[in-house]
Amino acid sequence: MVRCWWLAGLLVACAAAEPCRQQLRHLQDGAGIAARLPPRLEGRWVSTGCEVRPGPEFLTRSYLFYSNRLFKALQFYYWDPSCRDPSYSLVIKGKLRLRQASWITRGATEADYHLHKVGIVFHSPRAMREVASWINQTSGEGCRGFLPPGRSWAPGALYEVLSAKTERDCTAALGFAMHELSLLRVERHFQPLLQPQQSGSRLVEELYLGDIHTDWGERLHYRPTGYQRPMQSALHHAHPCPACGIISRADEHHPPILPARAALPMQLSGSWVSTHCEVRPAVLFLTRYFTFHGNNHTWEGHYYHYSDPLCRQPTFTIYASGHYTRGIPSSKVRGGTELAFKVTQARVTPMDQVTVAMLNSSEPGSCGLAGSWSAGVEQDITPTKGCLALGIKLPHTEYELFKTERDTQERSLLYIGERPTDGSSPDSPDKRPTSYQAPLIQCAAASEEFSNYISLKYVGRKDANGIEALKPLPVAFLLFIALLFLRWD
Repeated sequence: MVRCWWLAGLLVACAAAEPCRQQLRHLQDGAGIAARLPPRLEGRWVSTGCEVRPGPEFLTRSYLFYSNRLFKALQFYYWDPSCRDPSYSLVIKGKLRLRQASWITRGATEADYHLHKVGIVFHSPRAMREVASWINQTSGEGCRGFLPPGRSWAPGALYEVLSAKTERDCTAALGFAMHELSLLRVERHFQPLLQPQQSGSRLVEELYLGDIHTDWGERLHYRPTGYQRPMQSALHHAHPCPACGIISRADEHHPPILPARAALPMQLSGSWVSTHCEVRPAVLFLTRYFTFHGNNHTWEGHYYHYSDPLCRQPTFTIYASGHYTRGIPSSKVRGGTELAFKVTQARVTPMDQVTVAMLNSSEPGSCGLAGSWSAGVEQDITPTKGCLALGIKLPHTEYELFKTERDTQERSLLYIGERPTDGSSPDSPDKRPTSYQAPLIQCAAASEEFSNYISLKYVGRKDANGIEALKPLPVAFLLFIALLFLRWD
């Protein structure tokens, strides 16, 4: 009977891994995504929830693009991470001109924009005092006295902070820039209808705009090479999306108040996988797959890198593992949890000849066994204390920011801190992120952790000694063996 239980456990492991494998296969197949070049922007685009920018800043967005290239963008800022306590709203008007396909970020379109005017509406006396203080202290001569001391708060009043006509710009004190409009991409896919009695699908359109630099001092000058969390079309958005309708109906005088959501305790245990092909600054396309073992606070991560924005052309894979500390609530980012992650082991698998050539030309002793790299063959880079060519140093500690929540379909999401835009590592507490990457979705719960069977190795891959990696046995075969033992007992 012991053998039967062991086999049954193995079957459970295979079954638990299947949703994770299915999600990664779905992403590698392109996830049914189509992108238009050049993109069509006309219409309104809205946030799908409360967004967190470096700082932190909590905001929602509603952008309207007209057919004559003019646009009106609304940015609503909040005191809280649930976007229920508004601070102030910005009204941004200008003109956008699409240029050419980006030479830097594949699949993106570059654009030029010109701001005509920016106005601000304060939603509380506190917001008015704080913003007036920032502007009066840090802006140039033309902005001093933006709001005279003692000026009383007037609900609904709009104050001009930028005017192209008068050449006045007082927005620097807000950390404001619209460089996000200089890089954009529109994706379309079809969402299956959720009701059991319904068939078919609905169109979903997403607008990706340029990323915001993680260093506040650089954001006014930074030209994006990655993306922010996507906005969705107000007409063609995913369902359900309570925030979409609330934000699309809002204006600068009536900021959106998003529905209250219960705070979730931080529960990392289980397996988590990317929801789409992700883009990083400096032109990195990747998907991520993590398993956290809460019983001993160890973790494993797979980073699948690609050369294209649909994650179909693999370049290399990194497997890393280590342990992590118990989390404590963040004092800087409300709703976040601070942890420290120790990375102790890593392996690399080059998947194309360009990466193979790069690794083979690396300095001996700096990245695995010099001159021995080949496509599809994994090497342990722990003995060489990492891989200099890929920027991996072992062992090292990263100071992280995590958050978990549930989406509108009650699926568990994990947000991990945004990587520094300059490509460095958050290797000290002062470099800890204040914003998040794209969320991961839970694909296996804590009770389903069987890391030996869900490492998602490439089928038929050989190790560094030329021995073919063991392939997981088909579930049907294991079930047949288990039934034989049950019958024999």
